[in-house]
Amino acid sequence: MPGFVEKPEPVRVPGLVHLHTGKVRDLYRAESGDLVMVASDRVSAYDWVLAGEIPDKGRILTRLTLWWFDQLADLVPNHLVSTDPPPGAPADWAGRVMVCRSLDMIPVEAVARGYLTGSGLEEYRRDRTVCGLALPPGLEDGSELPAPIFTPATKGAVGTHDENVSYEEVARRTGAETAARLRQTTLALYHRARDIARDRGLILADTKFEFGRAAGAGPDDPLVLADEVLTPDSSRFWRKDEWQPGRPQKPYDKQYIRDWLTSDAAGWDRASDSPPPALPPGVIHQTRARYAEAYRLLTGLAWD
Repeated sequence: MPGFVEKPEPVRVPGLVHLHTGKVRDLYRAESGDLVMVASDRVSAYDWVLAGEIPDKGRILTRLTLWWFDQLADLVPNHLVSTDPPPGAPADWAGRVMVCRSLDMIPVEAVARGYLTGSGLEEYRRDRTVCGLALPPGLEDGSELPAPIFTPATKGAVGTHDENVSYEEVARRTGAETAARLRQTTLALYHRARDIARDRGLILADTKFEFGRAAGAGPDDPLVLADEVLTPDSSRFWRKDEWQPGRPQKPYDKQYIRDWLTSDAAGWDRASDSPPPALPPGVIHQTRARYAEAYRLLTGLAWD
C-alpha cells in the first residue's frame, strides 16, 4: 500500500467552481464570490499527504476553528460567512464547510512560539537563533521561551517546504506597516489562546495563523483572520501537568504522527526520496483520540 495519496478528484457541485485541492482542504468559489472551504480527513506530515485518513478529523478541525473564532472575535475580524453546505453538496460535507469572504491573502504564515520545539529547536541548535532572533543559551526541547516570539514562514505548496524567514524579509515582501501589524496581531492572538489553553490544562507551544485583507484594501486597512485557527493541525498542544523540558512532550496534535513516521516502527528514512509508509490502524486510532481529547479539553464538550 503506498504511503502517500495523489490529489483526489474534486467533487462537482452545481454552482461551485473548484479552485484548489490542498493537503487537507478543498477550495471552491460560489456564484456569490464567496469561498467554500471543505475540511477533509486527510492528514499531512513532512510535506507528504499520507495514506490513511483520520475519521472525523475534518469536522473536529472545523468545529474547533469556529469555537476559536468566537474566543478571538474582539481582537481581529475573521472571514467566516456561514457554515451551511451549499445546495447540492454531498451529505458528507455537513460539519466540514466554512463559507468565507474572499480575501487578498498575505503570503506569510504568521507563526508564534512560546516554547522551543520543532523547526525552531533545530535552528536554535545550529546557531542559537530562530528566524534571526537571538535566544539565550541553555534552552532544551520543550523549554518555555523568555517571551513569545513571532517567527514567520513562507507558505509552501503541496510537495514543497515552508521556509522560516526573518521579520526583515517579511517587511521587504509585504511592507513595513503590514509586517508590523502581522507581528502585533499574531502575538496578541497567541497570548489570548495561550491563556485560554492554560486554564484548561493545555500548553499551547506554538501555532500559525493566516491573514488577508478585503479585495483592494491597503496597508492601513485591518487584517482579517482566515483559514483554520488553533487546531491540532496548525498548533502544538501539550498537557500542562505532563510538561517536562529536555524531552519530547506528549502531543495532542499531529506531532504524534510525525513521531511515528521517524520511529523504527515506521522504517522510513525521512532524508530519502521514498514516500512514507501508510498509517497503521493503531496510529490512526490514537491520532483521532488525541484530536478529540484536545477538542474536549479546550471547549469543555465531549466530541462524541
